[in-house]
Amino acid sequence: MQYCTQGIVPPSGQRPNCLKTMPNYVVLHGKPETQHNYLLLPSCRITGIECPFLVTTTAADYWHEAWENARRGGDVPVQFPNIGLGVNSQTARHLNQLHIHMAGVRAGTQRRLQGLEAAGRIAPQPSQWGDVQFQAPVTGADGTGDRTYRILRLSTLTQNLFDLLNLYVVRRFGLDMAGQTLIVVPKMTATGFANAFYVLNSDSSLHDGTNTCDHLLVYS
Repeated sequence: MQYCTQGIVPPSGQRPNCLKTMPNYVVLHGKPETQHNYLLLPSCRITGIECPFLVTTTAADYWHEAWENARRGGDVPVQFPNIGLGVNSQTARHLNQLHIHMAGVRAGTQRRLQGLEAAGRIAPQPSQWGDVQFQAPVTGADGTGDRTYRILRLSTLTQNLFDLLNLYVVRRFGLDMAGQTLIVVPKMTATGFANAFYVLNSDSSLHDGTNTCDHLLVYS
């Protein structure tokens, strides 16, 4: 991030490929480097999901920016039939600088979420996000089994998802923000984006919960 914004060469000497540089963020390749594995990093110092700055009104709209880049027609489009955005918990991440994964999502995940929505199993508003009836298992990558997620539907990503998570899940249930994972899956139909987003959260306090977004996102 510092190389892209200030020209500071990393200690390794390996210069990253700055795919997009903006005042509030940069976009880099993820690892492995594919056309459906990118990272959006804030240009200011934010360690991760647990950083108190993220729930303030001065935090940039990182989720919206990630979607605008990753969507079809965006500046760094994720070339995959279904797209997912995700942030890992403090213990599950490898970098201590906030980064939103912009990656693929399995078709089965998209079908599962639409089926849950049709069955009334997805919270229609943030205040209901943590309600038991809106917690459901979603199958991960082959061999990883089901994980339980709290699932919310939003029409836009212009709200601060970190603040919503903190207010309606973390504080409500006395949880630790550092232990949370957060995943966004845009709703897609045969005609394209359906103007809705599924927002998934999980942590180890849930039965069969998880603190990583890696079970659902496709990187390689």
